[in-house]
Amino acid sequence: MPFGSFKEALQDGLQNGYAVGQFNINNLEWTQAIVEVANEERSPVILGASEGAIKYMGIEYMSAIVKTAAEMSTVPIILHLDHGGSYEMVLKCIRYGFTSVMIDGSHHPFEKNIELTKRVVDACHSLGIHVEGELGRIGGVEDDLTVDAREASLVRPEEAVRFVRETGIDALAPAIGSAHGHYKGKPDLAFDRLAQVRDLTGVPMVLHGGTGIPDDDIRHAISLGVSKINVNTENQSAFTNTVREIFDRDKEVYDPRKYLGPGRSAIKDAVRAKIRLFGSAGRA
Repeated sequence: MPFGSFKEALQDGLQNGYAVGQFNINNLEWTQAIVEVANEERSPVILGASEGAIKYMGIEYMSAIVKTAAEMSTVPIILHLDHGGSYEMVLKCIRYGFTSVMIDGSHHPFEKNIELTKRVVDACHSLGIHVEGELGRIGGVEDDLTVDAREASLVRPEEAVRFVRETGIDALAPAIGSAHGHYKGKPDLAFDRLAQVRDLTGVPMVLHGGTGIPDDDIRHAISLGVSKINVNTENQSAFTNTVREIFDRDKEVYDPRKYLGPGRSAIKDAVRAKIRLFGSAGRA
């Protein structure tokens, strides 16, 4: 199947009350696990590629693996740059077949964020590629950028209106108190901010830091306009815990297939649970 449309997938989620999961990929096993479950659950899915993962896998290998997965898939697969930090990185990903991008100018001053995001949107929209932007600061770790979750600033609704209007983005990741990585305490999401931004902008909302947020909060966020939820840490933990258990149980194991296979199965279980929670099962 050809690559799916980022904008169409999120708009359908927004209109029908579900969210599409973005599950970050790190290698072949990650890609296989996510795409297999998406097909089994009949769900659209977004494969997120951070700059760190692109550097680790090599963009040539990553592009080829995902292209093959999409060709074999019977549900829409979307290859999405996650937290792109520069215009140049966006262009590189476009050259290698990415179907949508996130440009993260949130660490810049507001005016610079608008300028950078608009430049990316202008280039991408001319090629039919959709763009996600970020406003405010999301706590946790974004590859090499560390943000103190306690100091992460929430999105300002009035700035969100101007940001969406002047950049022309297709989806917005507003900072509402979520964080990348493991939460140190119970997440405290600013649902009131989320509702205001949704009402004022009308674009699909994106929730970063989907690992560790209680199920009821996830459902509430979806009801308030979130139609894309990012998950990475939960899959990493499921994989690593499974591999660690195998090594603890059998000190003699050396064949990578003996631990990579079970690790892949653990990712599948984690992704399946999220797809069902997000309500995207059966939507493809």
